Amino acid sequence: QVQLVESGGGLVQPGGSLRLSCAASGSIFSIDTMGWYRQAPGKQRELVATITSGGSTSYANSVKGRFTISRDNAKNTMYLQMNSLKPEDTAVYYCNADIWVVITTRRNYWGQGTQVTVSS
Repeated sequence: QVQLVESGGGLVQPGGSLRLSCAASGSIFSIDTMGWYRQAPGKQRELVATITSGGSTSYANSVKGRFTISRDNAKNTMYLQMNSLKPEDTAVYYCNADIWVVITTRRNYWGQGTQVTVSS
């Protein structure tokens, strides 16, 4: 059984920063691409950023220059450093990962989400 657990969400003022973490645990052989998604009330879930096992990154235009995705492969953990936060960044942030549970089987997993609220 594999679990993804996010942490680090909360309430922050506009212009502030937060750092989200996503820890993968359980029966893991290796982890391919990991990513952060978010869903605001009344909106569809959208991709925020992704990072490959080799460290290549991509970002949504709305967060480029403000957010930084990273990962520690030894700890099976991914991070999202969010700076210069705006009210429109308010959403539930979800962790996603493609995980090889054994050498022949790869599955996609989601975390339970962590709330980020940007408000004065």
